[in-house]
Amino acid sequence: MHAQHIENTLKMQRRLDTLFRGTTRGFAFLVLATLIGIIISLIIGAMPTIKAFGFSFLFSGSWDPVAENFGALAPIYGTLVTAIIALLIGVPVSFGIALFLTELCPAWLRRPIGVAIELLAGIPSIIYGMWGLFVFAPLFADHVQPWIIENLGHLPGIGFLFQGAPMGIGVFTAGLILGIMVIPFIASVMRDVFEIVPVMLKESAYGLGATTWEVVRYVVLPYTKAGVIGGIMLGLGRALGETMAVTFVIGNAYQITGSLMDPGNSIASALANEFAEAQEGLHVSALIELGLILFFITFVVLACAKLLLLRLS
Repeated sequence: MHAQHIENTLKMQRRLDTLFRGTTRGFAFLVLATLIGIIISLIIGAMPTIKAFGFSFLFSGSWDPVAENFGALAPIYGTLVTAIIALLIGVPVSFGIALFLTELCPAWLRRPIGVAIELLAGIPSIIYGMWGLFVFAPLFADHVQPWIIENLGHLPGIGFLFQGAPMGIGVFTAGLILGIMVIPFIASVMRDVFEIVPVMLKESAYGLGATTWEVVRYVVLPYTKAGVIGGIMLGLGRALGETMAVTFVIGNAYQITGSLMDPGNSIASALANEFAEAQEGLHVSALIELGLILFFITFVVLACAKLLLLRLS
């Protein structure tokens, strides 16, 4: 009787284990099916534009809904440039914040700063956009942009990037706002991965006479390089796909100029501005193809990050 009970219990456990494996496998395939479904729907929606313009859609700067002449070059340019500016600003600042919190910050100050970073990460993007448009942009136009244009606009080689009228809004402003937005995400990830470094490794380096920077460079960063790159990629993904904050401050102009001070556009802001009012036909199809291009850009970035992590490992 006891043996029969044990056998029944084992059969029940095997059934439950099989059910558990099947359920988790189903969830995994559900994610894959959702991804494939999104790709297929984007391709189907973009097919009219793909047939009408082909690869020239990627290299044309024209966007004329009346004449049904569309090109994605200006939004692609704005998306990439604002994301690069955001990383150039966000990564060094985030690294400094994470380094200060894990290596230099007094214990009584660590928690308030950590909570402040988490609160910044939780602020909705539309709040950043409103603050950027109504507070940051006027101050930037009145006090910062004139100085940048006057002192950097004449530098050989890079001066053209800082020429133009001090309007407050533009590609550079959008990049700055994005940089502020991605700092909490990158800093939080960097802080968490810095904290997993064994204390014995750092104390051993300090015992050998290493400075704080040498400990970070030769102990912390090699130990946490995968996590640091993951945090940077998380911030880059947020910068590439950000919509409302960029829409408020980028200027929403379909143009490609050498100056970062001029208005521009991004893929996300173009979709937010035009999708609700787009007419059926090539206009909607062109917007859907912009979404497909943004999906492809994000995929390429993540693939490159994965290859880099594999090389580092």
